[in-house]
Amino acid sequence: MDVVSRLLDVAQVGAKVDKRCLLGSTTRMDVGGYPELQAPFHVLLEGECELLVGSRALTMRQGDVVLIPSRAPHRIVAAGAGRLRGTTETTGEAFVTTRSRGGGPAVIDLFCGHYTFDGGAGAVLFRSLPDPLHVSCGDSADTADMLTMLSAMMRAEAQREGKGTAAILSALATVLLTMVLRSANSATTTSTLWTAATDPRIAKAIENVLAAPGADWTIDRLSSTASMARATFLRHFARETGMTVGVFLARARVMAAAELLKSTDATVATIAGQVGYQSESAFSRAFRAEVGTTPARFRRRRHGVTK
Repeated sequence: MDVVSRLLDVAQVGAKVDKRCLLGSTTRMDVGGYPELQAPFHVLLEGECELLVGSRALTMRQGDVVLIPSRAPHRIVAAGAGRLRGTTETTGEAFVTTRSRGGGPAVIDLFCGHYTFDGGAGAVLFRSLPDPLHVSCGDSADTADMLTMLSAMMRAEAQREGKGTAAILSALATVLLTMVLRSANSATTTSTLWTAATDPRIAKAIENVLAAPGADWTIDRLSSTASMARATFLRHFARETGMTVGVFLARARVMAAAELLKSTDATVATIAGQVGYQSESAFSRAFRAEVGTTPARFRRRRHGVTK
């Protein structure tokens, strides 16, 4: 199984389209923070708008996708002359339709939704992504063609809004995330996306670690399997993934451990060894740093025990 498919599988990703926003000019729409284990996304089907999150201002154009792993509150602005106006909402069977207060023709067509994910591998995966993650899906002809088809299907289903619409839109939103995770880094975004490493030697190293996280992956061994000098490998790995080899190894091993904690009755010490840690204490520290709780507590919560 390829890297992106494997990650989406272990992360147990779900998707929901919350709103279709048909906004006119001089309109702002505030989006509140999302709960834990959720990440909001926006895909712009038509027009141009600005997304403000924290100190960042992102210009979204047709075909752009923005994912906010931190769940932070943010604002969508459809620019124009005059004072910004708010929005009104109409609740439908499958999603909410948002329009500019006071009416007028729409200048943007924006789908807003969120992804849900598992508190173990899923939380680590989304935590490892750039925040915000802004990808222009029109950067390559292949991706642009796929996005055009995806957009047309989302629009058609949204306009139909009947039986099965919510399920169909959720499935299409999952396809969208898959496209984002495999989109190569481009000149239109400063994001470094480790799931889409363009150097085949680094991509192979990532595949090897995810396939066998418990192996003795020293830097020398990884650089050797990539047929690169140690210093060259470290430099290229950081450039392609946005993180050090040590951070990546820890995250890959914690994701694998979370799956074992859910699916087996093996002791924490046994699982620590299976994912490459020499001691249970070192494993527990790494797990807590990535997931926010100890392996034992994580397992108890998965079985409905809160203490």
